Amino acid sequence: MTHKIERRADGLAVLSLKRGKEESLDRFHPWVFSGALRQMPSQGEGIDEGEVVAVEAADGRPIGLGHFQIGSIAVRMLTFDATENIDETFFRNRIATAYSLRRALGLPSAQTDAFRLVHGEGDFLPGLVVDVYCSTAVVQAHSPGMHFARDIIASELIALKELGLTSVYYKSETTLPYKAHLDPQNDYIIGGFNGDTARENGLSFRIDWLRGQKTGFFVDQRDNRQLLKHYSRDRKVLNMFCYTGGFSVYALAGGAKEVTSVDSSAKAITLTDANVALNFPEGAAHRSSAEDAFRFLDNMETGSYDLILLDPPAFAKHRSALHNALQGYRRLNARAIAKIAPGGILFTFSCSQAVSREQFRLAVFSAAASTGRRVRVLHQLTQPADHPVNIYHPEGEYLKGLVLYVE
Repeated sequence: MTHKIERRADGLAVLSLKRGKEESLDRFHPWVFSGALRQMPSQGEGIDEGEVVAVEAADGRPIGLGHFQIGSIAVRMLTFDATENIDETFFRNRIATAYSLRRALGLPSAQTDAFRLVHGEGDFLPGLVVDVYCSTAVVQAHSPGMHFARDIIASELIALKELGLTSVYYKSETTLPYKAHLDPQNDYIIGGFNGDTARENGLSFRIDWLRGQKTGFFVDQRDNRQLLKHYSRDRKVLNMFCYTGGFSVYALAGGAKEVTSVDSSAKAITLTDANVALNFPEGAAHRSSAEDAFRFLDNMETGSYDLILLDPPAFAKHRSALHNALQGYRRLNARAIAKIAPGGILFTFSCSQAVSREQFRLAVFSAAASTGRRVRVLHQLTQPADHPVNIYHPEGEYLKGLVLYVE
């Protein structure tokens, strides 16, 4: 049955909440779940995915405006001012505000020109990620609304002259809801390829935004890589799930005796070797292996390494996979803790948003207990400040890490 969608005088569709469902929005949480709507529209009912809609309480009180989409999250709130226009000026102001925060953080700098400029809800632009690599911005949409706004976003990024951008690459083929049938194409919106090298804390990296994971590089581990560099001197380091070898390069820069990089992807190993060679053209104490992480840990000799880094891909992208993810973290960490040399340092991470900080800690603690070894926590880690967490949206704190000392 098709239902008539009410519209405001300015043409925006109006979605009404069930009674009492406005409480989280009154606390500025930026998501409206489909179950909170008095009636969830479906395709063909006069409202399109990605459309800007007005949200109101059951009593007709205006709440704000957001991007509509089919799915569990029905609306991502863009503003809690129902009179604001979602236009070029809106995006210009939000991007400028995001840039002002990065400037306060000292980004970019001569030492670091790889950083996150827009972090979705953390920068009040839900569904949008923008990473900067030197003079190229890589834009990633996680909602249909941001997909349709990509040209405006690209233009405003280039218009922010202080950033010094010459190219904007759009990379959303794997991040948009597949049910939206948007058929996004990864390609340059503005400019073209003008170099793929960026700097982070004085080290250089080749960034593969064309074919690489995420936007091409995991800029969220910048501070944690710097901490690992501090602990690496005179240690034998094992970097599991190395991807492009960021942690490996930092370990070598920190004076590690030797570094071993492991990833199941041969392509990742090639990228790692290239980044090591870029920073250490005269050679370095580094070897790499394209091998399954669990198999490598099973086969390696106990005590071979006294610093181990575990940074696996997300074990749980959805809550339905939470149980298996926690089991995976326990198994992985138990093997590493059992095999690490006495006095060893273990860096271990989870980037699964569905896994809470407490759940991850418990999984690692259970792993430690199963080995019978004495383990102490040295650091509790998270994402860097250019990945800010909206205080009203704690779900934005997705990266969890622990640094452990194993006796």
